[in-house]
Amino acid sequence: MAEIVIVPGEAEAGDLVADAIVDLIHRKPDAVLGLATGSTPLPIYRALAQRIRDESVDVRGVRGFALDEYVGLPAGHPESYRAVIRREVVEPLGLTPELVRVPNGDPAGIEHAGADYEAAIVAAGGVDLQILGIGRTGHIGFNEPGSSLASLTRVKTLTEATRLDNARFFDSPDDVPMHCITQGIGTILRARHLVLLAFGEAKADAIAAAVEGAVSAAQPGSAIQLHPHVTVLVDEAAASKFENLAYYRHAWANKPAWQGI
Repeated sequence: MAEIVIVPGEAEAGDLVADAIVDLIHRKPDAVLGLATGSTPLPIYRALAQRIRDESVDVRGVRGFALDEYVGLPAGHPESYRAVIRREVVEPLGLTPELVRVPNGDPAGIEHAGADYEAAIVAAGGVDLQILGIGRTGHIGFNEPGSSLASLTRVKTLTEATRLDNARFFDSPDDVPMHCITQGIGTILRARHLVLLAFGEAKADAIAAAVEGAVSAAQPGSAIQLHPHVTVLVDEAAASKFENLAYYRHAWANKPAWQGI
C-alpha cells in the first residue's frame, strides 16, 4: 500500500519531498524528475530551490519531463505548461533548460506527439521520481475519469470541472483549452517513485478514493495502489475522509528514520 504522511501544512510537505529529491540527485546526478504543474507542487519547488542554493547542489545534469500540456495555445502563451515549467521550475532551480521536456501541444504534429514523448522518456531511462497532484474529479495528470489504467501519453478532452478549476489562470473560462496532451496512467506507473500531494478539504474525497477505494478507471488516482513505491502527503483537511487515519499516523510515527520516504 501507499505510505501516507499527514503533515501540518504545505511547507512541511515541500521540505520532505525536497529532501528526497536532493538525496536522489546526490546518488544520481542525472536523475529524471517527473514534473507536475498547478499550485499543489509549488511548496516542493520552493523548498528544493532553497536547498539547492544553501547546499550548492549541482543540478546541471538533472533531467525532467512535465506531465502534460494544453493543445493549441500559441507559442509563448504564459499559461502554457512549457512557460509554467520554465517559470516555476527550471529558472528557480537552475536546471539546464535543454534537459527539461514538455509534451508538444502544437496541433501541427499532435498525431504523433504522444508517441514521441513516450520514446523520449524511455530513452532517458525512465522517471526516477514523479510528482503528482490530484484533481477534484480524481484525475492525475490530465487523465480524467474513464481513462484506461494502461494508457500512455495521448490527447484527452478535459471535463468542464477541470476547465473550471483551471479558469483562474486565464482571463475567462472560455479561454481554457478543451484538449490537452498528457502522460497516461500507464506512463505514470512506470516511474520508480510516485509522490502524490493533496491539500485542503476540497481534495479529501478524491484522495480517500485514490488511497482506500476500489481500483477503477472511474477514479484515475486509484491506480497508485498498483505501484510498489508511493508516498502520499496530505494536510489534516485533505486527510479528513480517510478511514484508516489512525494507522497512517502510527506507521509514520514508527517508521525507521533511515528509510526516508
